[in-house]
Amino acid sequence: MKFGVVIFPGSNCDRDMISALQQDLQQEVVSLWHNDSDLPNFSIEDCVILPGGFSYGDYLRCGAIARFSPMMKAVAAFAQNGGKVFGVCNGFQILCEAGLLPGVLLKNSNQQFICKNVFIKGADSVPLKIPIAHGEGRYFASEQVLNELEANNQILFTYCDENGNISDESNPNGAVNHIAGICNATRNVFGMMPHPERATSSILGNTDGIQIFKQLFNLKAVSVVV
Repeated sequence: MKFGVVIFPGSNCDRDMISALQQDLQQEVVSLWHNDSDLPNFSIEDCVILPGGFSYGDYLRCGAIARFSPMMKAVAAFAQNGGKVFGVCNGFQILCEAGLLPGVLLKNSNQQFICKNVFIKGADSVPLKIPIAHGEGRYFASEQVLNELEANNQILFTYCDENGNISDESNPNGAVNHIAGICNATRNVFGMMPHPERATSSILGNTDGIQIFKQLFNLKAVSVVV
């Protein structure tokens, strides 16, 4: 599997993502520029990643301008053909703005930017400690969409405490149903607000993010930097 990381004006987590994939996860990575219009030598076995940051300065809305970039047209076509796409934080916002994932990301319920470690869990996983850093990370969708997400097992991660308990206190941004990450119905487009790429090295004191990449992409050979 090859990973492509899209760089938008205002991206600030692209280097974090590239470093985590290359150094900590031992994966092949290609940098992709927002103004390019194709994905050369990418197959549906590969993955395109939209990293965190403030694409186009978050003007209008987070991700609202980035969705119209030439590269996003190529990413949309790639996803429609079955290619894997993963959006983290601002990347998640872009995927929702582009209609590749349902729902929207609203301002945090406390109306403040939040930067800290939180715990999330999947349907069959133990709690994982993953950092967040966002001001507009409160996932919201209509009741119909939420019902569809639940019925199709599209909710990948929910906020919880260190013991796996789900409560309002463990929900950092007020996301509906405590949702931290989702996928599309065909399970090839993924989005989440927490930053797994910031938790892949023991040098940083946290390797829980490796489990996120392994769960989503079934990575085999993974070495941990010590």
